[in-house]
Amino acid sequence: MNHPRRRLVIVVRADPVICGHSGEARNLAEAALTRGFDDVRLLTWPVPALRAAGLPLKPLDRLLPYSPGITVERPEPVGDYRVPDGRFQAGLTGRLVELLAEPVPTICLSMYLAPHTSVVVEAVAAARAAGFAPEVHTVAKAVGSDVTNVIASCLRDGRFGAATVLFTTFLANDEVVAVSEYTRQEIIGAAEQVDAHCGTAFAEECRRRVTVSYPPIDSAAFLDLDPAEVDAVLARRGLTRDGYVLFLSRVTRAKGIYDLLDAFAQTRCRSAVKLVVAGTGPALDDVRALAGPDERIMLLSDVDDAEKAALMRGCAAYALPTRPEPDFVETFGIALAEKMLSGGGPIVTTVTGGTAEAVGDTAVIVDPGDVAGLAAALDRVVLDMPAAERQALELRARTRAMDFDRAAVFDGLFPQVAYRPADPHDAAELRFG
Repeated sequence: MNHPRRRLVIVVRADPVICGHSGEARNLAEAALTRGFDDVRLLTWPVPALRAAGLPLKPLDRLLPYSPGITVERPEPVGDYRVPDGRFQAGLTGRLVELLAEPVPTICLSMYLAPHTSVVVEAVAAARAAGFAPEVHTVAKAVGSDVTNVIASCLRDGRFGAATVLFTTFLANDEVVAVSEYTRQEIIGAAEQVDAHCGTAFAEECRRRVTVSYPPIDSAAFLDLDPAEVDAVLARRGLTRDGYVLFLSRVTRAKGIYDLLDAFAQTRCRSAVKLVVAGTGPALDDVRALAGPDERIMLLSDVDDAEKAALMRGCAAYALPTRPEPDFVETFGIALAEKMLSGGGPIVTTVTGGTAEAVGDTAVIVDPGDVAGLAAALDRVVLDMPAAERQALELRARTRAMDFDRAAVFDGLFPQVAYRPADPHDAAELRFG
């Protein structure tokens, strides 16, 4: 049997889930093919399980294909109805053990600590206990909801046992990474609370070991867009360049959608531009009811990846007035970085969580929840901002966002890999540090 020479396995909620970290997994997978990996696998969930969880999903018939060499696996559950939960996780874990049993040097990245990091840690332990001796290097990446949802709920509810399991599992990996410096600090702060209650020593280890790896973005998908194609995409939606303010994100309270609706109703610019709300999420039905018959508000719930960049490029302004909520705080803002690459009108956002790490000094900033300030900012960028200032913001934003290009992020995340040009007749080297 011919085995691959280098393998990368990413355990994640992958497409068709509408989530920035699904895009992270796709971009890391694509970058791996340019770095000498000849087998890249995304281990994820069957689509019916994703639907049952209530996650927002992209149209299945419009997903962008992965490059040859990338395989998306959706293992079926193990056991029957008498195992009320964990069946799908058992399927993921079992499939990963099968991959680790093969004599292939492997890097295994988990995104979302619960449950994907548990899958990796359990599979590696099982493979070693079985005598397979896998040559594997594990990396666990804590993303936003790991902190703002999972860890926060453990601390809020006093479930320190669950928090202990989470930190123990996280730190059992060879490398531990956070999606932003804000997230890193939140992890350390949460670890301090667990330590104070349980007498553990997680915080010091987190300070020492947790590094930052920003979300990787396929910059080529947003740069040098064909103006004619942009205009064609807009025309199909009944839009024109600079004729709309764009909100493109998950439609949830934490993304500031209610603040944006209230602010847009107060603006002077609503007579000149529409508000386009692109995305799906738990607040979509509510937003639809609030928009009602207002012809100045357009809802698009079927935007695919191929259309996203054009909508960003053509807008008069992009608004993401994210705000901290008990169940979510924006820990980076992938859509902000994508908009920075695509160009178009200025970004109006808030400094919430890690958004400042994304936009730096390239956006117009308002306070979270400040509806009047948001309305004034939209009027300024749409009606009053000089063309030279708009262009300067656009150029600074694009330059900054290139730091998040997927190749650069991949190389920073996996510096332990010694790269050599791919050659089918030459055994490539994979060295773990």
